[in-house]
Amino acid sequence: MDYQPQIQQQKIPDAQIDLRGTPCPINFVKTKLHLEKMMPGEILEVWLDPGEPIEQVPDSLIIEGYQIEEISDRSEYFILKVRRPETVV
Repeated sequence: MDYQPQIQQQKIPDAQIDLRGTPCPINFVKTKLHLEKMMPGEILEVWLDPGEPIEQVPDSLIIEGYQIEEISDRSEYFILKVRRPETVV
C-alpha cells in the first residue's frame, strides 16, 4: 500500500510589497495596480500599517473582487495576503 502524505497547501506569496508608511488611499491604489499585473490565482503579500490601512485596504479589495487569503498581525504591522481571482469586478 502506497501512502502519500497530504501536503497542506500553504499560501506562499508570488510577490511582496511593503507599504508601511504609505497613507490611504495610496496603499490601496498601489496594491490594486500590483495585483492587476499578476496572473490569475497568484498571491500578493502586502505589508500594511495598523489603523486605517489594515481596516480599509482589505475591505476595498473585497469590494473590487479580490480574495483575502490571510491577515497576520506582526504587532508593529500587518501582513495581508490577497489572491488575484480569474476575473475581477
